[in-house]
Amino acid sequence: MASEKIERTLAWLDAHGIEYQVHYHPPLFTIEEALAYWKDIDSTHCKNLFMRNHKGNRHYLVSFECHKSLDIHSLEHMLHQGKLSFASPERMDRCLGVCPGSVCAFGLINDIGIEATADPKELFDNGHRVKYFLDSDLRDARKISFHPCDNTASVVVSNEMFMKFLSLWGGEYEWLDIPGQSDR
Repeated sequence: MASEKIERTLAWLDAHGIEYQVHYHPPLFTIEEALAYWKDIDSTHCKNLFMRNHKGNRHYLVSFECHKSLDIHSLEHMLHQGKLSFASPERMDRCLGVCPGSVCAFGLINDIGIEATADPKELFDNGHRVKYFLDSDLRDARKISFHPCDNTASVVVSNEMFMKFLSLWGGEYEWLDIPGQSDR
């Protein structure tokens, strides 16, 4: 049975005309665990990191191809946002509606229309709490998969549907050249 977070995410995708395929599996906390369940799913699978700046007033989601590695110091140099650290579980919940192990792009649906309830110091000029950085290899992926805000499923969307999702979210995103070999 799907969790409330999965049901809410899939309902949002349905309501906005985003076509997807969902694959249920046991909770997956690491890429190594996930690869066994993803082996028959035709998609580019992603790692996702949720970071904050040193002041704690800016939040960044980073998605990249799952076979790549990225250390925090390299990430700091790529993002040009100063010193970064991993966001706490409380911040993950507040900004993306997820818990550790379930960080995903679809959590951005919880970053829509939050201006009235968010601390104004946390908001970017566009009214969102999160800036999204993506591996440039994902731009050319035919299909991309993310958890649906819960690590007991993976949702696959076409590149076209993912770009539609980003447009509907409406926040700022930026493509990054993350070194490493992608496995598409």
